[in-house]
Amino acid sequence: MEHERVILGIDPGLATVGYGFLRCSDGQMEILDMGVIETPSGMEEAERLLMIQYDLSELILRYRPQESFVEELFFSANVKTALSVSQARGVILVTLASHGLSPRSLKPNEIKLAVTGDGRADKLQVQEMIKRQFRLTEIPRPDDAADALAVAWCGGLASLRGFE
Repeated sequence: MEHERVILGIDPGLATVGYGFLRCSDGQMEILDMGVIETPSGMEEAERLLMIQYDLSELILRYRPQESFVEELFFSANVKTALSVSQARGVILVTLASHGLSPRSLKPNEIKLAVTGDGRADKLQVQEMIKRQFRLTEIPRPDDAADALAVAWCGGLASLRGFE
């Protein structure tokens, strides 16, 4: 019998951080929790980053994951957005490390490939596969939570196969 473990997947952002916790046992994965950490747009950026750190720490203490996976950033033309999301991702990585986790980064196309079989799948295809895999009645909402579950699922699949 395989030792049970908890995997955390994170979809980074400044306004919204998606998170998904999966329990893995005997080669099976089930959802423990999913959701988002939202920070108010009117708040100072440093305060928003602190809020992400605090809320993520609370979740880590509640679920005690053994593994963590964070989606790499896909850079767009909007430099200001890319910078603030990069700062949020940095806070997320530091928070994970401060809890003894060694976060692993996953590229968006790796996640899509693992979840759908197509590295160029669109968001809806990924969400539909999450719905099917975990036998949900509807697509997880908000989108950032569904994305985080996809990150956790991809990381869990890699762990089950022994990939680093």
